[in-house]
Amino acid sequence: MREKLNKSTLLLLFTGVFIGIALLAGSAGAMKATDSAEFCSTCHIMDAAYQSYTESSHATLACNDCHAPKDSLTSKIIFKAKAGSHDIYMNTLGSKDVPDVIHATEASQEVIEANCISCHETSMSNVDYHDIKDGGCIDCHRQVPHGSAGYKPAEWFEPGEYDARS
Repeated sequence: MREKLNKSTLLLLFTGVFIGIALLAGSAGAMKATDSAEFCSTCHIMDAAYQSYTESSHATLACNDCHAPKDSLTSKIIFKAKAGSHDIYMNTLGSKDVPDVIHATEASQEVIEANCISCHETSMSNVDYHDIKDGGCIDCHRQVPHGSAGYKPAEWFEPGEYDARS
């Protein structure tokens, strides 16, 4: 009886470990795939953003290098889940409410700003940089991560008021 119990326990343990490894690998693969510009560009409303991004100096980065928190994996997963749920809703049931020009939400702007500073902190310390009273990096350097203005209507350059069910 004891030998059979040990074999059963061992089989259950190995099965659990295998399932755990498979789930971890699948989750890591899904995180990497959903960080990519190719994934983000699958929504037609992202066509202009994707096209201009591919011609920018940031084209070697994944979208979520800028658009998702980097402080912890947990905060990144929560942020991506919330943003992804919102994006799915807006691209399906809320498609009539999608503006022609998409502006980052306040939460996204905070994340983007933190990521700008995280990557460019050294160069910012080498320059007598800006006395920022309102806004931040995005206000003056908004065109940088998404390249040339050739793909953007004039409305893109106006500050956005994001109102869609965030």
